Amino acid sequence: MKITKVRIALLAFAFVLLSTLPSFSGILPVSETDHESFQQFYFYDTRDRETIIQITNTNSGPSNITIHVQIFNVDDDCNENNFYDTLTPNDTHVYNMGNIQTNNGNPSGVVLPDNAYGLVAITNVIGAGQASTDNPTSLIGNFRIIDDLGYEYRTNAHGYQQDNNFINFERLFTFNFSKKEGVILSDVIAILVDGAGEGNNNIEVIAQDIINSNISFDFDLYDVNETPFSCRDVTFACVDQDHPRLQELLELTETSVASFEYGINESIPHSKSGELLCPSNNVEEGFARFQNITIRCQQPPAFINFIGLNNGNGRGSMDSWFNQNPRSPTQPVG
Repeated sequence: MKITKVRIALLAFAFVLLSTLPSFSGILPVSETDHESFQQFYFYDTRDRETIIQITNTNSGPSNITIHVQIFNVDDDCNENNFYDTLTPNDTHVYNMGNIQTNNGNPSGVVLPDNAYGLVAITNVIGAGQASTDNPTSLIGNFRIIDDLGYEYRTNAHGYQQDNNFINFERLFTFNFSKKEGVILSDVIAILVDGAGEGNNNIEVIAQDIINSNISFDFDLYDVNETPFSCRDVTFACVDQDHPRLQELLELTETSVASFEYGINESIPHSKSGELLCPSNNVEEGFARFQNITIRCQQPPAFINFIGLNNGNGRGSMDSWFNQNPRSPTQPVG
């Protein structure tokens, strides 16, 4: 569980450069931000928040493309809502998750309940029959979450990127954190989904099957002096603490907690009073470290993750976790 001096130096530089903001843009084995893709993944939240999701067709044509929009509501046992939409060449459309309309201005047919939150997946498809391989990297997206308290989260969506080395149990994920500039709350979001990737002509991903789609980590915190603080093993899936299969998931994963979202610790708890990654811990500045334990999936997976920090007032930022291979500790994987 050693972290190299070079790695610590890089993190220290990031602390100085970006202060309280998550500092890494998220180079991942399967998904990465700032990357055109045939699939895009977003986090949305309407719990005293407004979420705006943007999707762009970067292809210049000449044909329109059809997209499949899937919306998973964690608060409703991750039941899926979905619809199809059309984008013209070089077209951009915005979905307001409180009033979801298609690109032509008509109702999408999806009306989310109050306080819905979870995952949105958008896939480029041919009609409504199979995944598109003609323009596999034609989509790019971003999202904006506006909290009633005054702060905002803005970041790019995850774009699917094929990587045959994804199922590698030595992958490490990290993000840094700090209470500087008044940061008091956090949102650590992650989920493993099944059925990602154009290679199988998939037109949809699967997130609601929490027993067969989940990922578990050995989680630790490090302070700025390189001191490790052992926390607990945690599981990420499309699940909240009221899900009817939560106990079954915990027994399967042999972890004490499973969730779609967490807070960091008692010093920087979850913005919506959710579970903590490291309870009874008050480290105020340092970095988080996720060592993968198990991955459960039935089809090609995608791992989507975000880290948000805010001061409960007018300042907030969201980004992706940083991914590295421990065999090359100073080299990002991607």
